[in-house]
Amino acid sequence: MPHRTFAWFIAPTLTAMILFIALPIVSVAVQSLFVAHEQVIIEVENCNPFKCEKALTVDIEATRKLNDEAPLGRFNALGTYINRNHLAFAEVAVVWRESASWRQFIAGVYNLPFYKALFFTLTYTFVVAPVVLVLGLFVALGVNALPRITKGPTIFVSLLPMIVTPLIGSLILFWMVDADGIIGATLQLIFDDDDLSLKASATLTWVLLIVYGIWHNTPFSFIVFYAGLQTVPQETIEAAQIDGATRWQRVRYVVVPYMMPLAVFIILMQLMDGFRIFEPIVGFSASAKATSLSWIIFNDLFGDAKLFGSAAATSMMTIIGVCILLTPVLIRTWRDFTTRRVV
Repeated sequence: MPHRTFAWFIAPTLTAMILFIALPIVSVAVQSLFVAHEQVIIEVENCNPFKCEKALTVDIEATRKLNDEAPLGRFNALGTYINRNHLAFAEVAVVWRESASWRQFIAGVYNLPFYKALFFTLTYTFVVAPVVLVLGLFVALGVNALPRITKGPTIFVSLLPMIVTPLIGSLILFWMVDADGIIGATLQLIFDDDDLSLKASATLTWVLLIVYGIWHNTPFSFIVFYAGLQTVPQETIEAAQIDGATRWQRVRYVVVPYMMPLAVFIILMQLMDGFRIFEPIVGFSASAKATSLSWIIFNDLFGDAKLFGSAAATSMMTIIGVCILLTPVLIRTWRDFTTRRVV
């Protein structure tokens, strides 16, 4: 294809990517370098028939004028990235000096808000992604082996968790584990403890969020693998069967290698989805025990303080984190692609 024709072919997509992806990221990066102006405080004298008292108050007019002159706020450079609510370099250094062991150091760093959210986000991502990948493959293999008449209803039922929106799905599970819900009430009955609550434990809250993530994301993995199974060469499967390969051997040595590009695609999607977990935390009302990077962004944007610069800084670090996670997978994919081209 001539270069001129190719340029016109990709121009609409490239323009959309610049307008809706590149420019918003640049604007967020710029906003992260600024913080809100401090309010202008003045001293006023309030007098009544008996006495006069001095008090401090906000000069609304001066504060408004300051915001009009510099709408982005006060330039803070990278100060937002290293303050206590983010990378917290000073606080981490103090914890390092005062810690007698690695366990104390990790516990001290975990108490910092950004690292607490990062730890949960990474734990959620690295547990959910591989489980979803393996479970989706097994579900696809099972459904593919069913009789044709039962495949349609089974596929429909298997896709229900993905059809339900994350917030509604998490609310349903939240009600089920409540003391009056079917799971919560059953556990209280089994252990004969009316005070038993899955919501009271931070560990159990993490487990519930991870279980919900697996339940909600497995249908995506399943449907991708199921579609891929329809393209597996039957001649190769039949040849392996004639050679005496068992079902497990056929899956391991024929199906799995053939499905590797789809597995890479699913892993990429799960890494990105896991890094932006938000709705289940809101649905479970779990912010006291589990917070994510997306939840911190939401809290900064819609909290009383309206910390736009802080939210922008967390957003940029989230983008950088996703890029770091995806880089090894993308490099391996690129190497496999170039190797196939050379061969």
